[in-house]
Amino acid sequence: MAQTMRPNIAGSLFATDHKPHPVQDTLVAVTLVLGVVSFVTAMFDHLHLLSSWTGLVGILTGAYGQFISETTRERFGLIVGLGASAVGFFLGMAHGGLFGGIIG
Repeated sequence: MAQTMRPNIAGSLFATDHKPHPVQDTLVAVTLVLGVVSFVTAMFDHLHLLSSWTGLVGILTGAYGQFISETTRERFGLIVGLGASAVGFFLGMAHGGLFGGIIG
């Protein structure tokens, strides 16, 4: 009998509570964009400043987004963006860092 009362969880990855979350959705979009930029620019050694800074900002926005997220859909997007930002940040740091070539 309890089985009939369970909600349909098919497609629960994108389940929502049917309420607007403009701040969380903005953080997801910003984190994903920063993650993609950081990840792509990390493939080029001479773009280490861009990849390390966008990666750092993407990590910070993604962490705050995780803190205030309310749905699984938001958390999924934030984790993807955080992962891409972290990879870009670490590769950017390996190629020269946040201030490489500017200071010292």
